[in-house]
Amino acid sequence: MSTATRTVQDVPRRTLPTYQQAAESKHELPWADLVTLDLSRFDQPGGKQALASQLRDAVHNVGFFYITGFGLSQEEVDRQFAIGKEIFNLPEEEKLKYRADLDHGHYSGYRPLGSTELLPGLRDNIEMYNVFKFLPELERSQPDVVHEQRAEIERFQRHIAEDVVQKLLILISIVLELPEDYLSKGHRYDDLSDCHLRYMIYRARTPEENERYQNLYSRGHTDFGSLTLLFRQPIAALQIRMPDGSWRWVKPHPGSITVNIADVLQFWTGGYLKSSVHRVVAPPDDQAHLDRLGLLYFLRPAHDLDLKIVDSPLLERLGIKQAGDDGAGIKAGEWVRTRVKQNQDKATEGGHKEKEVLGGVKVKYYD
Repeated sequence: MSTATRTVQDVPRRTLPTYQQAAESKHELPWADLVTLDLSRFDQPGGKQALASQLRDAVHNVGFFYITGFGLSQEEVDRQFAIGKEIFNLPEEEKLKYRADLDHGHYSGYRPLGSTELLPGLRDNIEMYNVFKFLPELERSQPDVVHEQRAEIERFQRHIAEDVVQKLLILISIVLELPEDYLSKGHRYDDLSDCHLRYMIYRARTPEENERYQNLYSRGHTDFGSLTLLFRQPIAALQIRMPDGSWRWVKPHPGSITVNIADVLQFWTGGYLKSSVHRVVAPPDDQAHLDRLGLLYFLRPAHDLDLKIVDSPLLERLGIKQAGDDGAGIKAGEWVRTRVKQNQDKATEGGHKEKEVLGGVKVKYYD
């Protein structure tokens, strides 16, 4: 991985156009009923306990929830969308200079359009640019727009990593009846891990293309790390697989972040916390012509952490550890990197598909 050698002063800081969010769909879709946590209550007397109580059912049964009051203005969020738009407007040959080493499980940098076979013979419509933590060990060359906006990107990224997700990890620790800092210890900003801010764009397809792709933008899957945070994207496309097997749309509430539980927390809790299955589909017809630009943060634990079940009084009472410990002996970094590599595999025919990842542990994909 190449290392950045320029300083911020080497590149003139351009003025980015103001980002305009798309209008929401006028269609009334079958929305998922998700809980909303107002993190501005976190430091109030009894606030953490009240929020943890509110969160308990969501993380156990659905794995998705909203947060508000997370300490970032809409202007700050839109600035990141503007940076993402500028990246994806670069010529393809320029973006390919910063291609991520996907074949070896590394997501840092650019993931080109069509990197994954979505259905047999049909490639996806997704581009990504992933900005890892600004640590010396993780430095790499970046496009000028990322390099010159580095200070702003890092402030944004650090606020998520050191404030927002730390509050969520404390709440989840309370749910599990663990010391409040238990999960935070494995998710420090300075830890070597694959945490990253992601700029992501789904390129619009024609109605004929959507029909060939069965209206899929991304197959049903779980995420690899601990938590995923999706900043409000008004173009409806994200769906959750509910406990009854149905798919429900995620409504883009103003001023919110959509959060989902990912694989690592499911391992650490023996399945008590639900790594939620979700997919992305073609938007409703009044938005289907629009490219769908997204902004996400992926929280991933320190590489060297074992995925064995934690010593939680709650899990002990429920007898979960005695039922088996699939993650024991698997390192978090190894799990994440293997799943990234497997994303490059060819698609197979059929509906629900299982794929072995490590140590006999399998994951499912859904159409």
